[in-house]
Formats: sequence, structure tokens, C-alpha cells
Amino acid sequence: MKKMQIFEPAMCCSTGLCGVGVDPELLRVSTVLNSLKKNGVNVERFNLTSSPQEFVNNNAVNKLINGNGVDKLPATVLDEEIIMTGRYPTNEEFVKLLNIPMNSLDNQPVKVKVTTQRTKGCGCSGGKCC
Repeated sequence: MKKMQIFEPAMCCSTGLCGVGVDPELLRVSTVLNSLKKNGVNVERFNLTSSPQEFVNNNAVNKLINGNGVDKLPATVLDEEIIMTGRYPTNEEFVKLLNIPMNSLDNQPVKVKVTTQRTKGCGCSGGKCC
């Protein structure tokens, strides 16, 4: 099975889904990764805040950040090679890249209605983070 890792920018929690302004793309990615895990497909996800050593240990990602800064994140690594930067794979790309059937994603499109805009930071009040 192919090994996929996603290296994400700094967020206040492991998924970026805390606070009042939930980013629908982060919700989609979390849903996809949970579905994959339930179906036996593990995609590792690293956040710069909670797993900084993983960014140091991965030579390709380390080189990417040193050369281009964190603006290139998220970065998707497949079998030790960076294949995508600046965005997350679409559902169809996850299926194709991992060479798995579409029903591994439970074949349920994620529909999200967001009424607030995402702010920088986690949106927690009182200067405390989630």
C-alpha cells in the first residue's frame, strides 16, 4: 500500500476544526481521513504546531519550507516524494493517488454550509487556545 503523509501549517489543534470559524476544506479533509482510516487506509497528518519534529525529519518537506517558507503548506507526500503543495488533494485525487476504490470514502460527498468566515488563529476567546 502507498504511504501518504500530509504536512500542514501551524494550527491550534491537530485538525484545525476548533474555534467558531470552521474551514470547510479542513472539515472535508478530516472526514476523508476518518473514512479512509475506518476502511484500513492510514494517511499520516502532521501539523507544524503539534508535530514540528516531523517537518525536520522529512528531508523533502524540510527543504521545501527552508526554500519557500510555510506558504507552500499543506504539502502532500506520497511514498517519500512531495506531489502537491499549497492545497489538499480532492476526494478523487485521494482515491487515485492511493489506488483505492471510491467506496473507501464511503462514497458520501461532504456538504458543508458555513456561515462564518475563518479567522487566523483558532478563534478562542480570552487569548487561550483550544
